[in-house]
Amino acid sequence: MLLGLEELLKRLERERTGKRVVFTNGCFDIIHAGHVDYLEKAKKLGDILVVGLNSDSSVKRIKGEKRPLIPQEMRAKVLSSLKPVDYVVVFEEDTPLRLIKAIKPDVLVKGGDWDLDKIVGREFVESYGGEVKTIPFEFDISTSKIVDRIIRLYCR
Repeated sequence: MLLGLEELLKRLERERTGKRVVFTNGCFDIIHAGHVDYLEKAKKLGDILVVGLNSDSSVKRIKGEKRPLIPQEMRAKVLSSLKPVDYVVVFEEDTPLRLIKAIKPDVLVKGGDWDLDKIVGREFVESYGGEVKTIPFEFDISTSKIVDRIIRLYCR
């Protein structure tokens, strides 16, 4: 379910008693098997999975002018319909630090390509006893690899 931060915080206040909140974030431009596997594994680390979704402007700053390929409303729709995902919240900043500080997840998760010491929000989450974990990738796929393959196969 796509929510604004204020509504998300209200819901979490009601729902989180005795439950573990897991937070992750990303661009999720073209949803693929790697994303789905990652989100399934993230959900298993707790009870409520919150996904911070980079806004279009944030993706553009991080990935370049030609991205995202899919507008945030559509990315949010697909992401929020995935079984492991309980809540999606869009953020405008380049990092999810503001969201992490507001949500105070029990578990902060990133993909296996991230070094623990480089995960944004790690120190904050660990400061109150939360856990920070990485999930190894099961599939060798990314939006960039999909784009490269399309160009290679169809743009010659």
